[in-house]
Amino acid sequence: MPSDEEKLPELLTIKQVAKILNVHHTTLRRWDKSAKLKALRVGTRRGVGERRYRREEIIKLITKR
Repeated sequence: MPSDEEKLPELLTIKQVAKILNVHHTTLRRWDKSAKLKALRVGTRRGVGERRYRREEIIKLITKR
């Protein structure tokens, strides 16, 4: 049976990460700006791209807590 880690996709949306970490999406944006949890930018939404977070980075942050 796959572990919880294996069930998570490689890249997660800001909404998914907010739910996993139990924080507001604004907090994630602030963490991205301060480099606490860096996001990848994908797509071309408004010329900036949507934020995606690597599964490994989320797991690292959870294990730090």
